[in-house]
Amino acid sequence: MTTPAVSPPLEAGPGTRVLVRRRMVQLTSFIVLQAAILFVGSGRPGWTRAWVYLASYVALIATTRLVVRDPELFAERARMPKDAKGWDKGLSVLFSAIGLTMLVVAALDARLGWSPPTSTAVAAVGLVAFFLGFGLSVWAMAANRFFSSVVRIQTDRGHAVASGGPYRIVRHPGYAGFILGSLGTPLLLGSLWALVPAALSCVVILVRTALEDRTLREELPGDREYAARVPYRLVPGVW
Repeated sequence: MTTPAVSPPLEAGPGTRVLVRRRMVQLTSFIVLQAAILFVGSGRPGWTRAWVYLASYVALIATTRLVVRDPELFAERARMPKDAKGWDKGLSVLFSAIGLTMLVVAALDARLGWSPPTSTAVAAVGLVAFFLGFGLSVWAMAANRFFSSVVRIQTDRGHAVASGGPYRIVRHPGYAGFILGSLGTPLLLGSLWALVPAALSCVVILVRTALEDRTLREELPGDREYAARVPYRLVPGVW
């Protein structure tokens, strides 16, 4: 999704503050759900790699809260607007379900030993990919005050085309970051089998990227010109 470069923080009205709190509750609940999947599924409450994953996830959320200064963005991401594209609602549910399935597979893998043991070096590579990928997504969010959880043209918020931050390089840096972070997670958790749902989640992102690109081109003024200046969606020189 696109927007101008980093915007100054906005004053949050009562409705916005309620939605911001809702977003924080959503994120906290998701962390608890992930912890339950990992520790109950593995039967290992002292699973070090799971604790590293969860700590890294919390650190990224805290960084996002510090870096992204626009409360309207958090409010936007806390709700499901009526004008969200119907196809994207389905893709969003599918992406979330596959992401949780990846953690279930990793947890059961830790319990049952489906994958051969992976080295600390492999886990370190996964951790680096996790931080680089989701760090890129945080950068995209900080540069994009229209970084919604769903695909829609935000006419109510003055939706505009971007050219700043990582959007100077690719048109969908947030999705590029999600792909890298998703592939790094199974390596961090030491589960080769979890790469299967991780790869499926990447396929969903690729489909969503293409459909969102078409939506922006057809409905967002100025997006065609932006796409001509920045021709690549996810990877410079590739696609």
